[in-house]
Amino acid sequence: MASGWASDDAVNQQIESTIADALNHVRQQMDLAAESAEFCEECGEEIPLARRQAIQGVRFCVSCQTERDKERQKTFSLYNRHGSKDSQLR
Repeated sequence: MASGWASDDAVNQQIESTIADALNHVRQQMDLAAESAEFCEECGEEIPLARRQAIQGVRFCVSCQTERDKERQKTFSLYNRHGSKDSQLR
């Protein structure tokens, strides 16, 4: 049942769009062709072999990557700007 201007499938469309936006953002940040660094570009610590093999093109150790992700989270929002007017008012 549609309410206001939203179609019957508006919620699902909004969720799918939000997920697609997040995936596109992550894909843009990844450099899949790059070789993994042996040492962290931030702190210089050695990146464990298991991490280098698991994540192709890794440039940072776990702790530095965690800090970078926290900073990026402050600037990148998963808020879907394509949502209906009704859903944005909630």
